[in-house]
Amino acid sequence: MVTYRCFNCNKEIEDTTLRKKVLCRYCGSKILFKPRQTLTKVVGR
Repeated sequence: MVTYRCFNCNKEIEDTTLRKKVLCRYCGSKILFKPRQTLTKVVGR
């Protein structure tokens, strides 16, 4: 299962609700994105 976020209201939207239309069900925005995980780099000496 993939989760997306709405660019306008920042709510999480599951891919099961995006069957035929790419549309936020909370605010109606058409701009969604997949949040990236933040990586922590460890610098060795």
